[in-house]
Amino acid sequence: MTREKLDHGSVRDAVLIGGGIMSATLGAMIAKLQPTWSVALYERMDELAGESSNPWNNAGTGHSGLCELNYMPDPKDATKAAEIARAFHLSRQFWASLAKSGDLPDPGMFVSPTPHMDVVFGARDVEYLRQRFETLREHPLFSAMEYSEDPVRIAEWAPLLIGGREGDEPIAATRYQEGTDVDFAELTRQLVGSMSAVGFEINLGYEVTKLRKGDDGIWTLTIRDSRNRRTSRVRSRFVFVGAGGYALKLLQKAKVPEVRGYGVFPFGAQFFRTDNPEVVRNHESKVYSQAEFGAPPMSVPHLDKRMVDGQPSLLFGPYATFSTRLLKHGRLIDLFTTVKAGNIKVLIAVGLQNLTLVKYLIGQLVATRKAKFKELQRFYPAANPDDWYLIQAGQRAQLIKPGVDQTGVLMFGTELVCSSDGSIAGLLGASPGASTAPTIMLDLLSRCFPDQYPSWFATLSALAPALSSPVGGDQSSVDTNIAETANVLGLHAV
Repeated sequence: MTREKLDHGSVRDAVLIGGGIMSATLGAMIAKLQPTWSVALYERMDELAGESSNPWNNAGTGHSGLCELNYMPDPKDATKAAEIARAFHLSRQFWASLAKSGDLPDPGMFVSPTPHMDVVFGARDVEYLRQRFETLREHPLFSAMEYSEDPVRIAEWAPLLIGGREGDEPIAATRYQEGTDVDFAELTRQLVGSMSAVGFEINLGYEVTKLRKGDDGIWTLTIRDSRNRRTSRVRSRFVFVGAGGYALKLLQKAKVPEVRGYGVFPFGAQFFRTDNPEVVRNHESKVYSQAEFGAPPMSVPHLDKRMVDGQPSLLFGPYATFSTRLLKHGRLIDLFTTVKAGNIKVLIAVGLQNLTLVKYLIGQLVATRKAKFKELQRFYPAANPDDWYLIQAGQRAQLIKPGVDQTGVLMFGTELVCSSDGSIAGLLGASPGASTAPTIMLDLLSRCFPDQYPSWFATLSALAPALSSPVGGDQSSVDTNIAETANVLGLHAV
C-alpha cells in the first residue's frame, strides 16, 4: 500500500491514528455504517501493522479464555475467562460477516485452526488445572475441553511435550480442539482494504505529533511527513488514537482529562523460534502454562504453532526485555515524555509496590541463552538448540492508573478511554486487545456516538449477532456459532 496525497482543506468526519488492528477494525465498521463519511487513517511507519499487530511481535493466539491461566487465578472463578470467550465468539462472527460480503477476501490467510492447550508440572499445579477444568467443563463456552494426566494421551495431543521426558513428575494437560491462530497483520491489511474500497484515505509514513481541540469542537492534528519532515494540519470531528504504546502520549498531548494521572510501563519480549519442518510438523497446538512467580501475566510461557504468510513455525517464550521505547520502532526518550507532574507519584508508588516484578525483570535481562533454553526444554525436553533462534517481539506499554488511595495500580489488559463529549477516544494497554477488537470498537461506537448508535444497531447486529444475543448462554449458541463461523472462515479442526 502506498502513500496517498493529503487533502487538508476539508474537515474529516473521523481520523484514525495508527495502522494496526484497532484502527482497522473501527475503520471497517465505519465503512459499513457510514460509507460516505470522510475518514482518514495515519500510520507513522511505511507499512500497516508494523508494531503490536505484526505476527512476530505477538503470540497470535485467538485469545478466548481457553488456555490463558492468568485469566483464572482462582480455578473456581471463570468470570474473566468467559467474558473473553464471549468477546472472541463475537470476533469470529464479525470476521465471518465480512468474509461473506467479500470485505475479507482471503480469511484462510489470517486465521487457521489451532487447538489450545495447557500443560502443568508438579502436584500443586496439576491440582490447580484439575480444578480449573472441573469449573470450565460446566460452562457451555468450554464444555468441549478435554483433560488428561496420562502422558500417553498428552503425547497424542502434543508429541513434543512428552518425547524425551524422564522421571515421574506429575503432569496434566487440557485441550480444546476448536482454538485458532491469528495473523493480525494480515487481518489488518484485509480490513484496511475494505476501508479503501469505500474511499477512505490510507496515509502511510505520516506521524501525528500534536492534537488541539478548537472552540468549535473540531480537532486540529499536526501531521509530519517522515520523508521530508514537513508538517501540515488536518481537521476532524472525531479522533481515535489506536497508536499502541504511543496512545497515552498522544492523549496527554490532546489534554484529555480522562487520562490525568495515568502512566505506562514498557515491557518487551523475546521468543525462541524454529522453522525446522521436522519439528514444526510435530506440534499443532498453542500450549500455555503457569507464569513464573513475580512475572507479569503477559509473561505466561507458551509453545505456539504459528501460521504467517501461509508458512508454519513454532515460537516459545516470552522472555522479558526492557527498553524506554514505547514502540518497537520508537525512540529511547518515549517513556520520559509520558512522565508528568500529575502521574509521577503514581509511577513511583507502582515501582515500590512491585518489587517482585522488578526482581523478575532483572533476572530475565541477565539470563543467558542457555538458561532461557532450559525453560523451553521444560516444555520440549528433546529440543535441539541448533534448531532455535531468538527473535525480538514487540513492546507493550502496560497501563498504570491512579488507585483509590492514589498509590497507583499496574494494569494488565486493555482500557478504552473516551472523552466526556465523545470527540476523542484511545485504547491503552495490551492483551487480549487484538482478539477482542470488535467488542472494544462496538463499545467505542456506543459511547462516542450515542445519537447515531441506535440507528446503527441493526447493521452492527447483522455484522455481529452476538451484540444482541451473546454466545454462551446455552450449548446450542456455542456449537452453532463455532460451526457457522468455521464454515465461512475455513476453520476445519486439526
